[in-house]
Amino acid sequence: MKQTGYSIKDLEVLSGIKMHTIRIWEKRYALLNPDRTDTNIRTYNDNDLKRLLNISLLTRNGYKISKIASRNDESIRELVLALTQTKDSDSDYIERFMLLMVDLDTIGMEELLNEIIEKYDFEEACFSIFFELFERVGTYWQVGTLFPAQEHFVTNLFRQKLIAAIDRLPISQKAKPSMLFFLPENELHEISLLFYAFIARKIGFNTFYLGQSVPFDDLVIINRQKHIDVVFTAFSNSITRSDLENYLVGLKACFQKQKIFITGYQVQHLGPALPRNVKTVKDYREFRKYLG
Repeated sequence: MKQTGYSIKDLEVLSGIKMHTIRIWEKRYALLNPDRTDTNIRTYNDNDLKRLLNISLLTRNGYKISKIASRNDESIRELVLALTQTKDSDSDYIERFMLLMVDLDTIGMEELLNEIIEKYDFEEACFSIFFELFERVGTYWQVGTLFPAQEHFVTNLFRQKLIAAIDRLPISQKAKPSMLFFLPENELHEISLLFYAFIARKIGFNTFYLGQSVPFDDLVIINRQKHIDVVFTAFSNSITRSDLENYLVGLKACFQKQKIFITGYQVQHLGPALPRNVKTVKDYREFRKYLG
């Protein structure tokens, strides 16, 4: 459930402005007007977040905080609009994403996604822009700062673009290595899995995509019926180190002759012991090198 407001720490991560700086701006320029809890803790609303995101974009592009602080919200939005029409850096795109997400602006988000995809190589846009957004959104959705609807709004729009990008890739008619993509049971966050499937297909692999929450028994059956050369999966949900290691041992036993790649927050966080044929993937460039 969403909490009643954003904490100052939430504002720091979502806007990129340090808590210390926010406090100074608040005291010196009355930049924000937070509510306070019964225990005198500051809480901020969506309007505060949007104002801070706009100010973050402006200050990073040379505007002085002393000049911005005296303006009202409408005047600040006009400055941001003028700026984004003439200059678009990677960080500017992130701020615009966050604003559109808070407002649940479908049309604006579609236009921004299309703008970035047209400007950049799709692969580079994912790594440089989209994934930074999902890192910010995902972290704060998990701790209840954002509505689940806000996270779902962003990820499902991008999921559509990613599937469309995969569909545009040619299907090889020649005998190529096959790669199985799946998420273990109760794992539902498939954006990174889809992206790695996109990379594998772009390189020339025949991809076999199972998607979210696949029971282990199904993997056993598939391995008996279909030739698989490489297996790829990800772990994002909370799991103990021992449970993760036990799962990997079972995966190795199922796919004894295949190379297995794993990724995800829990893999990096827990650092599990790996069976011999299992390798971790930190980012897509590393993945490309492994595939040759």
